[in-house]
Amino acid sequence: MRHYFPVLLCFAACLLPGVSAAADLRPPAQVTAGTDFSIASDANGEATFYLVGPTNVSKRKVTLNGSIPVDGDEIEGAGRYTAILCVSGNCNSASFFVQPDAPSRVSLLVHPSRVRVNAPNAISAAAFVFDKYRNMILTPQNVQFSATSREGNPTTTTRSAENGVAWIRLTSASKEGPAKIGATIAKATEVRIVQQVASEACNLRIKANWISRQLWVETDPIRDCSGNAVPDGTVISFTKVDDSGKTTVDAPVKRGIARVQMPVQGTAHISVASGVVTGNEIQMAGER
Repeated sequence: MRHYFPVLLCFAACLLPGVSAAADLRPPAQVTAGTDFSIASDANGEATFYLVGPTNVSKRKVTLNGSIPVDGDEIEGAGRYTAILCVSGNCNSASFFVQPDAPSRVSLLVHPSRVRVNAPNAISAAAFVFDKYRNMILTPQNVQFSATSREGNPTTTTRSAENGVAWIRLTSASKEGPAKIGATIAKATEVRIVQQVASEACNLRIKANWISRQLWVETDPIRDCSGNAVPDGTVISFTKVDDSGKTTVDAPVKRGIARVQMPVQGTAHISVASGVVTGNEIQMAGER
């Protein structure tokens, strides 16, 4: 950044009336990021050369002999560059464009990190394509997305990146467990993990037993309709209607089942539910 001031002075000198151009500069219309190249010039002798790019400014003394060499590390950032050549106080400038190098990096965003099984289009994946200098590549590029579930059956889909971004929606697997979502371009691959968990409880069943003069009600092992165990912490609601009225007790699933102790007066009707899913109803008479 310390070279901005002399660069501005040089621009000012170029704009002053009566000052002739020092030399003609003829850069290529377009070059590739990180590639060495030369800028043709018809001047000879000693001169000062400036290169102004999107992210950096460089200055150096050059000995002119038909061309000015530019190292690839001076043009790693893609975009518009301005070359300025000053000879004996007279300056001339020319612009050229640097395009990204070949694709060699991919960044992958996947949402959400946790999803229920058998959820259509529930997983979103977006891939961003870059070259090795982290320039986003805006020209169309084919990105291969892959999804591998615990069942070990990978699926692949190819999408074309538009303006540097390719995206896809995926349906979660039928079995719980981690799924690997990947994006590949050239030799670069990024992988993210999505945890697939059981869906809503299905086929809820309860039973009751008297233990030490206390009535305990518990569920059978709770699973979703695909047979996946419902995660611990899932809330199960037990509802009892007896001579004392109506009572509802919520209990979390622990080790696959939910269990509560319920006092009974007279004859009780006990039912179970999880969200909108209801289970069976049992009838119990209180101990006398």
